[in-house]
Amino acid sequence: MKKFLITLVLLAAAGGGAWYWLQRSKGQAVPVARFRTEEIAKGSLVQDVTATGTIAPIKEVEVGTQVNGPILHLYADFNSVVSNGQVIAEIDPAVYNAAYTKAKAQLRSNEANVENIKVKLALAEKTLRRNQELSKKQMVAQSTLDNAEAEVGSLKAQLKVAEATVEQSRASASEAETNLGYCTIRSPVNGVVISRDVDEGQTVVSSMSAQKLFTIAVDLKRIQVEASVPEADVGMVKLNQVVTFTVDAYRTTFKGTVKQIRLASTTTSNVVTYPVIIEADNPDEKLFPGMTANISIKVAEAKDAVVIPASALRFTPAGFTSDIKGRKIWLLGEDGMPEAVGVRVGITDGTHYAVREGGEELLGRKVVTGMMAAKKIDNETKNPFMPQRPNSGKKNSGPPPRM
Repeated sequence: MKKFLITLVLLAAAGGGAWYWLQRSKGQAVPVARFRTEEIAKGSLVQDVTATGTIAPIKEVEVGTQVNGPILHLYADFNSVVSNGQVIAEIDPAVYNAAYTKAKAQLRSNEANVENIKVKLALAEKTLRRNQELSKKQMVAQSTLDNAEAEVGSLKAQLKVAEATVEQSRASASEAETNLGYCTIRSPVNGVVISRDVDEGQTVVSSMSAQKLFTIAVDLKRIQVEASVPEADVGMVKLNQVVTFTVDAYRTTFKGTVKQIRLASTTTSNVVTYPVIIEADNPDEKLFPGMTANISIKVAEAKDAVVIPASALRFTPAGFTSDIKGRKIWLLGEDGMPEAVGVRVGITDGTHYAVREGGEELLGRKVVTGMMAAKKIDNETKNPFMPQRPNSGKKNSGPPPRM
């Protein structure tokens, strides 16, 4: 019985093989597997961190107002170049001018009151000295002397109050003068006006904070890019690294350097990013505040290194196994079959990796990166008993007949 089963299996195998070759000889489609390979060679890799950011002035100043009133005149507009101390706006000063005049008048009145008290005090002191002399000769009553002393003391106290009132009035006059000066808005820096928030005739009201009138960029010949770098990449970013970036407005590539890595993180949709500040020259002032910059920070570079495609590290041929631990690639052997080789890789540019050790031995070898599409051999097998389409197998000798 056992011999019979073995014989049956051998006959079945022989029959299957005969059928395969028979079908192949008849032109049956047989898929042929082929590997896609790439020759290992040397090259240079640059690893970079990409992100997006917004162009902004390195320093910008918001010019506001601390007083209320209608805008009489505007002496600056969008893109106006202004200098430090230049008048750029004027608020109606009528109310503040009246307040200043009133404060000055009150100050003069209080100063006159001080002078009046001083005159009275001088007279009272003379009277006191005279009564003191007469009291020694017992020519004046003691009560008269006491009244003279009280008068001097009272006038001295009144003088102190009057002098304090003068100081208060002087402060009020100074405040009124300052408010009057605030009606004339001056530029605090040299720069370019990039924002104007009011119009002539508009009434501005300053409450808890100064109302913004203008935003002035100090110098647009040098700008900064505020980029948001994900937490997975921010560890590779260092100060003074070279940065290249582009904007949609130009085809030019601009260069800059990393100047600051801020710790103030932002979380958006569970993605944590950190602001990275990049400074760059803008001599022609082509870059405008608010433009979106696509940045690339150069974090590492490998020159004349052995490089392998990233797809080779991800591919494993079907039906093949290896005992190699860690990262490996499959090289095409002389027999056309892949063999596994362990590798240690370094930096990557996203499409290739640089081999850190033992790369020279891999030069010129073909590494497997994937499978090519299966091919079919010869023509399709035809069944003679199946009905044929009209004109099947015949060349078309002309247009179809008209109906």
